[in-house]
Amino acid sequence: QVQLVESGGGLVQPGGSLRLSCTASGSIFSLYAMGWYRQAPEKQRELVAAITRGGSTNYADSVKGRFTISRDNAKNTVYLQMNSLNSEDTAVYYCNADLISRDSGYGVHWGQGTQVTVSS
Repeated sequence: QVQLVESGGGLVQPGGSLRLSCTASGSIFSLYAMGWYRQAPEKQRELVAAITRGGSTNYADSVKGRFTISRDNAKNTVYLQMNSLNSEDTAVYYCNADLISRDSGYGVHWGQGTQVTVSS
């Protein structure tokens, strides 16, 4: 069984920063792309940023220049450094990973989500 566990969410003032972490664990044979999505109230889940195993990145236009995604392949961990946060960044942030599990083969796995609230 595979688990993705996120941490680092919380309440921050506008203009502030947060760093999210997500670690994949369990019966993982190979870990490929990892990413962060977010879902605000009454909105669809959207891609925030993604990173391949080799380090190539992709960002939503709304976060370019403010957010940075990175990963530590040795730790099966992906990070999201979020700077210059504003109220529109308020959402539940979800980690996901494309991987091959020893138990179930290829699949896309999701974390449970972590709340990020930007408010004064």
